[in-house]
Amino acid sequence: MLPAAAMAAGMRRVTATEIRIGQTMPYSGSVSAFGRGEVGYFKMLNEKGGINGRKVNLISLDDSYAPPKSVEQTRRLVESDEVALIFSSIGTAYNAAIAKYLQSKNVPQLFIGSGASKFADVAQYPQATMGVQAPFRYEARLYARYALANGKSWKRFGELQTSN
Repeated sequence: MLPAAAMAAGMRRVTATEIRIGQTMPYSGSVSAFGRGEVGYFKMLNEKGGINGRKVNLISLDDSYAPPKSVEQTRRLVESDEVALIFSSIGTAYNAAIAKYLQSKNVPQLFIGSGASKFADVAQYPQATMGVQAPFRYEARLYARYALANGKSWKRFGELQTSN
């Protein structure tokens, strides 16, 4: 998947030895537990030789789970660090905040951490591909079907939402 994305980015920051990718993650703020898994995965991948002999250089910056900070850090990744693509940034509001900028720079946005169906609209987001979770509507349908089939004896049913 990464070589195809790199070609879409005009092979920017993809060399014979390196594939440079970027992401923003909430290393501080309300959901600071996210993000460390990808860093560990790419470390393991590189220890095993990388992708076709290329090491994956993941530059992962803290966005504090705040859209303005996501935009600021994404601009840094694209303009200063010259990443080939943005990988697995978390949150609908955060990905929406950076999407138009990334589209204007022809930088792919892979494995979007959002269940918003709007990112599947290729006309609006041609560089945004492959979310990492099911669309929110599908999740809601599955939960509702489960509750209807299994919840006849339940006294209460609740829903949790974030306030972002």
